[in-house]
Amino acid sequence: MDEEVKFVLDSAKESMDASISHLEKAFIKIRAGKASPVMLSSVMVDYYGSQTPLSQVSNINTPDARTISVQPWEKNLIGEIENAIMNANLGFNPMNNGETVIISVPPLTEERRVQLVKQAKAEAEDAKVSIRSARQEANKELKSLEISEDLLKNAEADVQELTNTYIKKVDSLLTVKEAEIMKV
Repeated sequence: MDEEVKFVLDSAKESMDASISHLEKAFIKIRAGKASPVMLSSVMVDYYGSQTPLSQVSNINTPDARTISVQPWEKNLIGEIENAIMNANLGFNPMNNGETVIISVPPLTEERRVQLVKQAKAEAEDAKVSIRSARQEANKELKSLEISEDLLKNAEADVQELTNTYIKKVDSLLTVKEAEIMKV
């Protein structure tokens, strides 16, 4: 019987780990004023009729904290890349010098910082909801097992402890991201 309980706890932990990992990826996409190649991760370029991620048709670098440079592998893609960046609605204004597309990352305004913090809080709340639903699912599975009431109570307490741990992780990730966004 203990193995079934352990399995339920392990799958709940796995699900909660996935929530944390998803949150970290979402936080990477929320820019905090520093240029990063990840900012362009959602940009898709029309490459010979098919939508292709920008990173698969070019090199993306950050020569300094305020600039992103995109060097296409084929020069005839420069116009397509510029259009794709504009259409991605990231708030960037790309320019090209004939060989590379250069993006100046504007410094964040106070208003934009507040918006980004709200966005980060929304992502954190989604992660918490996901963690709580993993807890709910685990508790439901535990109740369906034929185990003693004492064992059930202990297992439910373990699930709750796991949930609390992961909720704290979300809160600490949010605190770090908030500080990063608000730092001028």
